[in-house]
Amino acid sequence: MRCRTATPAALLLVLTACATGPSLETRGEVTAPPGDSRHLTVGSAGFTESDLLAQMYAQLLNQAGYRTSLLTVANRELYEPALESGQIDVVPEYAATFADWLNARTNGPDAPPVGSPDLATTMKALRRLAAPRGLTVLDPGRAVDQNAFAVTAAYARRHHLRTLSDLGASGLRVRLAAGDECVQRPYCEPGLKKVYGIDITGVDPKGVGTTQAKRAVQNGQDQMVLTTTTDATLDQFGLVLLADDRHLQNADYVVPVVNRSRAGGERVTKALGRLNGVLTTADLAAMNQQVDSWRRLASDVARTYLKDKGLLK
Repeated sequence: MRCRTATPAALLLVLTACATGPSLETRGEVTAPPGDSRHLTVGSAGFTESDLLAQMYAQLLNQAGYRTSLLTVANRELYEPALESGQIDVVPEYAATFADWLNARTNGPDAPPVGSPDLATTMKALRRLAAPRGLTVLDPGRAVDQNAFAVTAAYARRHHLRTLSDLGASGLRVRLAAGDECVQRPYCEPGLKKVYGIDITGVDPKGVGTTQAKRAVQNGQDQMVLTTTTDATLDQFGLVLLADDRHLQNADYVVPVVNRSRAGGERVTKALGRLNGVLTTADLAAMNQQVDSWRRLASDVARTYLKDKGLLK
């Protein structure tokens, strides 16, 4: 059953009640021929880059003849089941992060990670995990956005920090501004402790790379912030990235994930695939800056970019 569109106030309840994914009785139906619905809902995870990608997806799909609507759901624990159920039809994801998330959901939180620095290996694992849930993972392009960790430039100078290994070796106690999922993600708090030996005293749930999170580090309330390699606003807050010198982060290439029964057809694949040869990591950083620093609307930035690249009339 496809749930009706919810009002913002009712969204959490609707997603919780309706976005359960294929039942045990219908799980075998995911091998049915891919569908091609005329009206597609594009999901965003609620941060700038996800909004930009969702806008580009929607505009490319509109040009290909689909009617689209956008829905923001800031928690993967809610939007992924909504994607399975068909309340959301298309969402931008990150290959390694999504592979490990699905792996933990399928095989338990202690399952060995399946994401890796190798893109081909990661994509194979991701598609194997996604298919039984009625999801199709489209091809990645050139753009990759990995988690990254930043401290103030003054803090880095004072403690002679250039890498995450330096921070671990320093023995400093670190309060981390991040999303609330960080406490469980293997490439966030657990990985920082295990791989780098960083003394994380707590996670301040202010989101990934949000203004609030970066200000918390800027004013000394927290010592480090979880952001991304395409964050173009760090200078404004006096922040610098610490190098991931032991390669904690994996192949987080941008990939569209679709509900197979509603958006698994060739037209959707072709429309979204037009980004693959064009969109780069540097492009994402530049667009993020336009939204975060120049206060432009994500929809306008996305449209301008697609037109400049000859992908939109």
